[in-house]
Amino acid sequence: MKTSVVICDDSNLARKQMARSLPDDWEVEITFAVNGEDAMDKLRKGIGNVLFLDLNMPILDGYGVLEAIKAESLPVLTIVVSGDIQAEAHERVKALGALDFIKKPIDKEKLQDLLTKYGVNSESDLTKRGESLDTMLDEEMRDVLQEVTNVAMGQAGSLLAEVLKVFVRLPIPNVNVLEVSELSMALQSVESNSTTSGVCQGFISGGVAGEALLILGDSGFQDIAKLMNYEGQINERIELELLMDIANILIGSVLKGLSEQLDLNFSQGHPVVLGQHCNVSELIYTNSTHWKKTLTVEISYGLEGLDVTCDLLLLFTEDSIPTLRNKLNFLFDD
Repeated sequence: MKTSVVICDDSNLARKQMARSLPDDWEVEITFAVNGEDAMDKLRKGIGNVLFLDLNMPILDGYGVLEAIKAESLPVLTIVVSGDIQAEAHERVKALGALDFIKKPIDKEKLQDLLTKYGVNSESDLTKRGESLDTMLDEEMRDVLQEVTNVAMGQAGSLLAEVLKVFVRLPIPNVNVLEVSELSMALQSVESNSTTSGVCQGFISGGVAGEALLILGDSGFQDIAKLMNYEGQINERIELELLMDIANILIGSVLKGLSEQLDLNFSQGHPVVLGQHCNVSELIYTNSTHWKKTLTVEISYGLEGLDVTCDLLLLFTEDSIPTLRNKLNFLFDD
């Protein structure tokens, strides 16, 4: 099965050189894009599993393309190809979700090493995108991901305990493959006929993307307000501020812990309020267009002696699994 490759550069010569630099044994179907806007049109039509992207272009430059891919959560692996070798340029494109950076003129051997490193030119890895998630993540990989999450969760719990001056109960994280219809079942700990409020925040790094969903039981707002020294009446505006504060602490810390272990640099989108004072099922189904079948990591936090329930779900897109597998395998082999 051929891999769909888009080469985006405003220079005809550069496009042809990039095409000639691809590995000879890599079965690809190449599409050229003359600028960033042209590339986005093709990606939105489903053309391109892999994108080779120049930075300096008219109409829409490479940075704009990366921002658009991130905003629209398009399932494409992007490698930046540019003559701009500034360290800051490397950092910026990775922060925007690029898999990696390779400089012009293309060194064919270095390109091969880069593609091999990420499994981009491996037919087995790319075709796994069409497999079920259950077969893509075996029990050993689940254990590795659970342990990696356990470390990240501990860092987040420590920060939360420091901010709130309270002991945080740390659970064993659950790693599951879930359909949308099963997501509410993963939140049974906060169901119990109580209402909840939720925040969702997208995240993306090279080849890995998803959404972090934080659900906070409404019964805990009074306790959290006291711990965070809020004074006066607790209204919906204050509750929203508290929800955002907790989400910022937990989501940011967990993603930071994962990025450090997996050598990823997650860029986070703006948090979106899914709802306030809703049933868990209502929160999930109202926003079900965001998720289909996902690799889900669930973390249920508790504050000792207080009626506070807080669930954090990391929902990884199906297209993230090959890269995530490679990262976990590398970690396990070490």
